[in-house]
Amino acid sequence: MDLRFTPEELAFRDEVQAFLRDKVPRRLTDKVRHGIHLRKADHEEWHAILNAQGWLANHWPQAYGGTGWNAIQKFIFEHECALAYCPRTVPFGVNMLGPVLIKYGNEQQKRHWLPRILNGQDWWCQGYSEPGAGSDLASVKTTAQRHGEHYIVNGQKTWTTLGHHANMIFCLVRTNREAKKQEGISFLLIDMNSPGVEVRPIITLDGEHEVNEVFFTDVKVPAENLVGEENKGWTCAKYLLTYERTNIAGVGFSVAAMERLKLVASRVMKQGKPLAQDPLFAARMAKVEIDLENMKTTNLRVIAAVAGGGAPGAESSMLKIKGTEIRQELNSLMRRAMGPYALPFVHEAMEAGYTDEPLGQPEAAYAAAQYFNNRKLSIFGGSNEIQKNIISKMSLGL
Repeated sequence: MDLRFTPEELAFRDEVQAFLRDKVPRRLTDKVRHGIHLRKADHEEWHAILNAQGWLANHWPQAYGGTGWNAIQKFIFEHECALAYCPRTVPFGVNMLGPVLIKYGNEQQKRHWLPRILNGQDWWCQGYSEPGAGSDLASVKTTAQRHGEHYIVNGQKTWTTLGHHANMIFCLVRTNREAKKQEGISFLLIDMNSPGVEVRPIITLDGEHEVNEVFFTDVKVPAENLVGEENKGWTCAKYLLTYERTNIAGVGFSVAAMERLKLVASRVMKQGKPLAQDPLFAARMAKVEIDLENMKTTNLRVIAAVAGGGAPGAESSMLKIKGTEIRQELNSLMRRAMGPYALPFVHEAMEAGYTDEPLGQPEAAYAAAQYFNNRKLSIFGGSNEIQKNIISKMSLGL
């Protein structure tokens, strides 16, 4: 694979840079740059900006509102957004559910749900994990029993990211208790405003309300909200997870974090010299940068496979493992670079208007919070240990 950009690709990069410079409000990029918490309105604003440009669903077919970009264009866009400190695109609707509906949904579902994902009318969250079904996702116990033209759903989901903002949730539910675990699961779309749905917050180590528990008590769901065939939802689940794992790898986020780390390491002094000149610290920086460059190549291969009509296979699990390890190492190095300034957890530091920045480095204020929050990366989306099993089965036939 030739990783050098063509003149056309360089021109596209210039177009992306101009768009980000002219259309993305400084108040949003400043929040991302300084680690300030993004509110629901911030995410919605970024979503609307991308949709107005026609660049929101850059991996969807053009027939459904996608861009028609090739693998390199997607790669360029992701990296330029990260380097410009743009907010992340909330992935649940456009990056996860959208591809599932395009592949497995019926025409009515595509016509109804896909435009609503693009225009922001629906905010989706993911109902996969349960208290007893995380990495072993096929053990879901939330049930959906068919009664005429509706399903009645009972059960519990957990670690539901941004579920307190969502009005819709896509869920794995058990529709056949007698079948083998994977064969009795269905993929169901549920209105969060339905009677019997309750959302309870989970406060994480960084003090943030990001994830939730969701309870279903006799929730009535139209049967037309079933995606694919009943009891065949595991196929949809696996397809969606390949996209989620690729997203969790966060290549663009790591590129931006690497740039921030280099900047901080060049400013922080140790024994009269910049930390970047310390042999041990410099060696760790070099190793993670080499790993990151290698991961970029793998990321291009995965995107190219999707662009060719396939779904990410074992490569998405490889990306998930290495990508999360790289992001965690970058968080660790940033925390080490800031030294004692990164020790305390200062919740106010991640709120707009906070000005007490040690060493003039906003990174010091939230280095610890990012470090602790991102410990989850190697667990969710299927733990890294599970990903190694997947790679063994798919690549080695074990």
